[in-house]
Amino acid sequence: MGGGRLIDRVRGAQGRLGRGGGSLPGQPQVEFAQVKRDLHNELIESLDFEQVGNTPREELSARLRQTLAERVEARALPLNRMERERLVEEIIDNILGLGPLEPLLRDPEVSDIMINGPKTVFVERKGRLVKTNVTFNDDKHLMQIIERIVAAVGRRVDEQNPMVDARMQDGSRFNAIIPPLALDGPCVSIRRFGTIPITAEDLVALGSCPRPILEVLRGAVKSRLNIIISGGTGSGKTTLLNVLSSFIPDGERIITIEDSAELQLQQNHVVRLETRPANLEGKGQIDQRDLVKNCLRMRPDRIILGEIRGGEAIDMLTAMNTGHDGSLATVHANNARDALARFETMVGIGMPNMGDKAIRETIARALDVIVQQERLSDGSRRIMSLTEVTGMEGPVITSQDIFIFEQRTIDEHGKVRGAFRATGIRPRFSAKLASNGIRLSPELFRFEMEV
Repeated sequence: MGGGRLIDRVRGAQGRLGRGGGSLPGQPQVEFAQVKRDLHNELIESLDFEQVGNTPREELSARLRQTLAERVEARALPLNRMERERLVEEIIDNILGLGPLEPLLRDPEVSDIMINGPKTVFVERKGRLVKTNVTFNDDKHLMQIIERIVAAVGRRVDEQNPMVDARMQDGSRFNAIIPPLALDGPCVSIRRFGTIPITAEDLVALGSCPRPILEVLRGAVKSRLNIIISGGTGSGKTTLLNVLSSFIPDGERIITIEDSAELQLQQNHVVRLETRPANLEGKGQIDQRDLVKNCLRMRPDRIILGEIRGGEAIDMLTAMNTGHDGSLATVHANNARDALARFETMVGIGMPNMGDKAIRETIARALDVIVQQERLSDGSRRIMSLTEVTGMEGPVITSQDIFIFEQRTIDEHGKVRGAFRATGIRPRFSAKLASNGIRLSPELFRFEMEV
């Protein structure tokens, strides 16, 4: 972090303390907040800003922690050890970190953080939304935290630019929308990603994907089938895409294209590309379609597109049809048929003069497998179907389900119960897998497993 930016952060932190929960024993919450503000102001006045700018963050944090502990001790505040440590942590977080967000960002169980104005903060833990006691002082305090996050990645947010997407330093995806568009104060959504990627075995253990389906997907990736992962927001598409990408052999050159870099590929030869929004003058935007076109000049063995959402669909399908097989991507859709319909719409956006039949033929030739992923009512994520795209019959794209998940009931604990089962249809792509030395047992297409 640059010295000037850190100095501005410390100076601008004054008066921004406040987090729900906790107070001095027998005294109202407002006095606890006042103690924090007083200690904070004393600390700011004692800092040598020239030294602050040249001091590494770790060393500065240790110094601040020691100084604060001494001041708390000198005041003889009626706080126990845990309360004193918490007070010190909150002040440090406001000066060097993201204030009330810091404990949530440190919690490994939190996968999403949703801020609906300064007094309402929800998190997602294990697929469930939970309201927290975390609060901000007011709209101004929350706006200062938002500005701190977006400034770190060279963006800005104000009334002229009231919406912003950014990638935080830990890789989390950040979105903010502020007044006048947000009527109840600034709103923030943070999608977090674990530092340790989820593996194929984790999916099996969690009940998201049974081993027979996983083995078919492993063979499909190694045999260079083109695979689309379909699902809604928060259904686990990116997680599954990470797992499938882990099946790509090490010797291949992989190029990833994303709006916000989320993929965590473990191979040695990976090139990561990320889009760029327009600047304040509305210039300089680089979208996914631009990156897909450039990617084709970079000699990729595999192309992984984080999410197809517009005109880049035609470029991706064309690449799949012209020697760049084995590509992977995600798309928002409720089921496999909807995914095909969305592709038709997106190709129409990219090639408005292309006829409906030509669009469908292009899709049918390019896509091999569609995997439908869903987030169920109990918060679990599961593969709902594995569908093979088989070609065309007249003007219609044909497909067949190979595996499906049937939801049967919800037990007394709120858990979704059902069964993964094969439909009994042996996929046509079995021949391609066999030609690559991957022979699928007939038993795979007769299995059923209750969960």
